[in-house]
Amino acid sequence: MGERSRPDWARRVQATTRTIRDADVDALVVSNPQNVRYLSGFTGSTAWLVVSAGGARLLTDGRYSAFVRQQMAAGRQLTTALDVVELGYDKALGDVLASLTAKRVAFEAQTVTIAGLSRWQRLDAGIEWRPMDDIIEAQRLVKDAAEIESLREGGRRLAEVAAGLGRILAAGRTEIDVARAIDAAIERAGFERPAFETIVASGPNSAYPHARPTARPLASGDLVVLDFGGVLDGYCVDLTRMAAVGRIDSEARSLVAAVQEAQRAAIDAVRAGVTTASVDRAARSSLERRGLGAAFSHGTGHGLGLDVHEAPRISRAESGHVTTLGAGMVFTIEPGAYVEGVGGVRVEDDVLVTTDGCEVLTECSRELLVV
Repeated sequence: MGERSRPDWARRVQATTRTIRDADVDALVVSNPQNVRYLSGFTGSTAWLVVSAGGARLLTDGRYSAFVRQQMAAGRQLTTALDVVELGYDKALGDVLASLTAKRVAFEAQTVTIAGLSRWQRLDAGIEWRPMDDIIEAQRLVKDAAEIESLREGGRRLAEVAAGLGRILAAGRTEIDVARAIDAAIERAGFERPAFETIVASGPNSAYPHARPTARPLASGDLVVLDFGGVLDGYCVDLTRMAAVGRIDSEARSLVAAVQEAQRAAIDAVRAGVTTASVDRAARSSLERRGLGAAFSHGTGHGLGLDVHEAPRISRAESGHVTTLGAGMVFTIEPGAYVEGVGGVRVEDDVLVTTDGCEVLTECSRELLVV
């Protein structure tokens, strides 16, 4: 993580301990890899964390045990009990729960399969397994100082990549070539990897919100959607800008202006205390006033963090996912409009909620880039 702040993993574990105590369970098995990372700093491919009143115990196998000890000694990971898995994760879990005399055990229902739960139920007939949702995700919703530092730096670097798009785009260059060049710029900016497969959608392909890059060459008159992101310190940032190849027609220009206006309306609506649905409504109403309500086919944004799509969801109230915004939440604002025969437009930035508004983390020109 370079010189940036390290997370307070102990505080996160303590908060989880309070949550499971209030839920009247003896232990929680954390098996979602991103939640394991959030609580402990473990970055390998396989580990489980068992949280109880006594703290946390990390279960991982011999591929990682020596590295984990080194990371703990260096302060780059939560200092906690390490249980090295030798005869399978299920058996190791059973041994840990037995040592804790845990009889009411919570698990992450969104992560554990039916087959996995069946194996756990056979560990000890006396254990009552309780499915729980969003235990750690509720903590992850509001970012702490270390997370904000990483997301702010990631946003700054991604904005620099966006500022260089004019050196990448050119008529005749294929979508795939442009996407590869953007990925290379993301790597040069110091990101660990792209946050997702870079989207370059030109001409008729721009009318498909999540088109994948093809061998189609960029041609005169095209609208081009450029959607890309990077991962820094494990945290994802995400940005979309629009380009045009030469002169575009008046209908396409109007589409660009409408989406730019909708994004401004949504950003202006963000502040602590308002709901995600009200932010979505600001963008959607703006497009509806221009007769483009039906052309906006997705939500206005999504949360960012260790996952590129996480809570909160910035979507319509009817979706059932309504969250009251709090200072420290980070998410995208990305309204779009897609019209077959004309093309598609999406403009996206990452914002950090503050008490009286928001901070745009990916601040750079939103104007149409003409190449």
